[in-house]
Amino acid sequence: MDCIFCKIANKEIPSNFIYEDENVIAFNDLNPQAPVHFLVVPKKHYESLNTIDSKEAFADIFSAVPKICEKLGVKEYRTVVNTGESAGQSVFHIHVHVMAGREFTWPAG
Repeated sequence: MDCIFCKIANKEIPSNFIYEDENVIAFNDLNPQAPVHFLVVPKKHYESLNTIDSKEAFADIFSAVPKICEKLGVKEYRTVVNTGESAGQSVFHIHVHVMAGREFTWPAG
């Protein structure tokens, strides 16, 4: 499999993790859309939210978010999961964008 997030999770591509546990990693987004913008990525490959097959994997991803935010001193944040190309998914390995440090508008663009 030629998945960049799998390679990052397997430490084949160097990255500065801001968080790691047995099931997920987190690192800053290379193209930040807010002063704080990081990704939470499961170590196991799931193409998208549509293919995640485990409640535990879903819980692992989303339970990491508040832990990381607390570590960073972030109290208010937006989480985004893009599913599918037309929804903005460009890497087909599920990941959660966490953004903070500015005002966000609604509806999201």
